[in-house]
Amino acid sequence: MSDLIVIAADGLTAAVNPLGAELWSLKDARADEWMTDADPAFWTGHAPILFPIVGALNDGHYRLDGRDYAMGKHGFARTSRFDVVRRDGAKAVLRLADNAETRAQYPFAFTLEVAFALRGGTLEQVATVTNAGATAMPLSFGFHPAFAWPLPRGGAKHGHAIVFDRDEPQDVARIDAAGLLARYEATPVRGNRLALNEALFANDALIWTTLASRGCRYVSPGGAELRLEWPDSPMLGVWQKPGARYVCIEPWQGHADPAGFSLDFTAKPGSVVLAPGASRSWRLSIAVCSAP
Repeated sequence: MSDLIVIAADGLTAAVNPLGAELWSLKDARADEWMTDADPAFWTGHAPILFPIVGALNDGHYRLDGRDYAMGKHGFARTSRFDVVRRDGAKAVLRLADNAETRAQYPFAFTLEVAFALRGGTLEQVATVTNAGATAMPLSFGFHPAFAWPLPRGGAKHGHAIVFDRDEPQDVARIDAAGLLARYEATPVRGNRLALNEALFANDALIWTTLASRGCRYVSPGGAELRLEWPDSPMLGVWQKPGARYVCIEPWQGHADPAGFSLDFTAKPGSVVLAPGASRSWRLSIAVCSAP
């Protein structure tokens, strides 16, 4: 696309789409692509920003102060055009502010600023939400990056794994056909290692509603790997459409409604509430370790 924002430094090049402030591409010095191929046979997303909700709402609505509001899965940021407020070689900053369309779904004044910076072989992404209004503002937030599977020069697809920083023995959550959190099951993680295969995703995403780790390595038998860190996000989703050539590793603050959830948005599991004038940031770094 002609309007992609391109930044480059230290052998990496990233491209960001102002529609959704979405990372579309991350390439190394050999021009190998580390993000999804976005094959429309599976999923055309790349790395959507999830705001002000993560996942689906019960009946597509949420309740706030006695009123019902309709909102689609993952919120409206991913389909909103952001203003480019800075583009400077290795850095770019994009911003979304409330407008008539957002206020019909989410009756708050806000800004969502997403900053991208390349340094030392790492892409650093910081998303900052500010409550620009006079009332407390509930929200959830999530990153949703889709990485190449297999990785460039990474070898066999089924030799890839996610290696968490800490052991993750807790059960994982699953969603139902409506996209709502419906049940828990025994984790497929062994110690701190999740061996990747398509069968894991036959019933949609693996969801950790509590997570000990704040980082992982996405590794391949060929030696190529990514190092991810998400210091501010307590939850995680891992997902793909079976058969596709990507895997999503998604740090979240919040998740889909539990099945049957009908309480106020302020009681939505994983959501946070910002006081008037307050801001909160979520960080995600992606370090590229190319194979020989």
